[in-house]
Amino acid sequence: MSSRQLYIAAYDIRNPRRLRKALRLLKDFACGGQKSVFECYLTNGEKAELFERIAQVMDTDEDSFLVAPVPEGAAQVLGIGIPPADPQFYYVG
Repeated sequence: MSSRQLYIAAYDIRNPRRLRKALRLLKDFACGGQKSVFECYLTNGEKAELFERIAQVMDTDEDSFLVAPVPEGAAQVLGIGIPPADPQFYYVG
C-alpha cells in the first residue's frame, strides 16, 4: 500500500453551482478542513484522481484550485483546531 502525504487543498470557485459540486467532491478526499480549505492525506494516485475530478467541475477561466504538500511535522494548530491525522479508514456513504 502506498503511503499518504498530507496536503492542503484549497479552491476559489465563483459559481454557486460549481461551488457546491467542488465541496462535495473535496469531502470525498478530506479528513478535515473548513469552508474552501481542506486537509487531505493522499497517495500519488489519489492526488491525480482529485485533479482529474475537480477539473471536470471547475471553469479554469474563472476558478482556481491549489494542492500544497505539508511536510511531516510542519503543521501547527492554534486555538480549537485539531491536528491533522490520517485515519485508518474512511467512511464513504
